[in-house]
Order: sequence, then C-alpha cells, then structure tokens
Amino acid sequence: MTWIAAVAGLRARREPGVLVTVAAVRGHAPRRAGAKLVVGQSRTWGSIGGGNVEAVAIDRARELLAAPDPEPELMDFALNDKVINAHGVQCCGGTVAVLLEPLPVVPAVAIFGVGHVGLELARILARQDLDLHLIDTRPDVLSDERLAVLADATAQVHVHQVPMLPEQVLAELPSGTHLLIMTHDHAEDAALCDAALRGGDFGSIGLIGSSAKWSRFRRRLQTEGGHAPEAVARIRTPIGLPEITGKEPATIAVGVAADLLLTFERERAAAAAPGRQPEAVSPQSPTVQPKA
Repeated sequence: MTWIAAVAGLRARREPGVLVTVAAVRGHAPRRAGAKLVVGQSRTWGSIGGGNVEAVAIDRARELLAAPDPEPELMDFALNDKVINAHGVQCCGGTVAVLLEPLPVVPAVAIFGVGHVGLELARILARQDLDLHLIDTRPDVLSDERLAVLADATAQVHVHQVPMLPEQVLAELPSGTHLLIMTHDHAEDAALCDAALRGGDFGSIGLIGSSAKWSRFRRRLQTEGGHAPEAVARIRTPIGLPEITGKEPATIAVGVAADLLLTFERERAAAAAPGRQPEAVSPQSPTVQPKA
C-alpha cells in the first residue's frame, strides 16, 4: 500500500496517524529525502530505511498519537558508530532529518435539512477540512445538479437521502459529530432533537428557529419525551452568532458556520490543556430565524 493510500485509509476510518518523511539527507543514508512512513495506532505503512532511525521515529510518532494536541516536529539523526542509539547502531556515515506530521481526526458535522440555509451552510463548511454529512428526506434537494456547488469541496461530503425518518441516520454518524437541525418540517426537527438526546456520542446540538418554536419543543421534550431540563439544555437555539441578525439564508449560514468554527477552537483548546474546563457558552438572544 502506498503512503497516500494509507493516509486516505486513516482518514476514511477516522483514525489518527502520523506522516513521517525523510526531510533532508547529508552523506550516506538508507533512504533518500522524500521517503515516507505512515504510523497508525497499531500498524505502519511504508519505510524510511529501517534501523534505529525508523524505530525511534515510530516510537515518537506513537507518543504524538497519545498527545492531546500534537504539533509537527523535526528529528535529527547522526548515522555513525559514536552515537548511542536506542535501537542499535547505524553507521552509514551521514545525517538524516525526519519530519513528523500528525494526522488528527478531523471534526464531523451533520446538517439535517439541506434547504436554502442548509445548502448555503454546506457551501461554507465544505471549504473546511472536516467530514460533512448532508441528510434530507427530499430527493430533489440532494440531487447531483443541486449539490454540484460542492464538487470542489475540501471536506469529505457524505450524502444521506432517507425516505421518511432522518433520525435513523444518527446511528451512522461518527462519535463527536456536531448536529445542525434545520429541516423543512417541525415534526422532523422535534423527532431529531428527541433522538439526539436519547442516545449517541454527539458534539454540539444546534436547532434553527424562533424562541416560540423552542418554547414548544422544550416543553414537549420534557413532558412527553421525559428528558431532564439539563439534558434539554444541550440543544442550542437559535444557532449562529447573535450579533449577525440578517435573515437571508447566506447571512444565517455565515453566522452558524462562524459559531461552529469557534466551537472547534474551544474543543482544541480544551484538548491542549488537560483538566481545563471548556469555556461556558453564553445564552443567546431569542433571535427569530427563518426556516430552512
């Protein structure tokens, strides 16, 4: 398997990894600059020449995999018999610089409802390095022609067309997926809110709509759904930055995307500082948002 295929496989399986590259060589060395090795949690693919250099690089890569927010780093090796190595002697005579680049698991976002706002939001999020799931019960909304605007997406786009029950897709989403609920049907929105609170390891849960809509939903989720108030409070509504008050679909989408990117930043900050509590989310004003 090529290193490109190995990296693609890790991405598809949502597994972290480290790309190890021979960045520079002086003198004699087992491999030329550009040789690559991919390190996963339990497997490796490719080689940078074996011996002590590769063994130490793998050891360090596994340490990076266990770190909360790893950064790329360079390692230098002298290949002579005067150097004390952890994994045996390499006396080729040259020096090697090795670059280790962490390949983290990217965020995942699911947009339930790809109407006017949903499509505009997908266009923005598709420019980010993430897994983007688009779910709708209307086949025409998910047609190839309509989604052609996402053809050059940076994100990995997954389209889920479901005939009746969009909440069934929740079981297929990866752990930590951020949910954005904005379907064309308030009944679907309510069912999705209920199902999201009942099970699944999700990230944030956002619901588009007005304060009147949320008042009805909150009451039903507690009285009919049996959800505790603190569980219902996980749902954020209205979504987006409250300072952006425009009601055009593209404007709403910008605010929602910006708020989601801030959520990603808070998650990264929390991961980089073990024991630190994530920043509290300020209650948002009851801005009325149009339906998708």
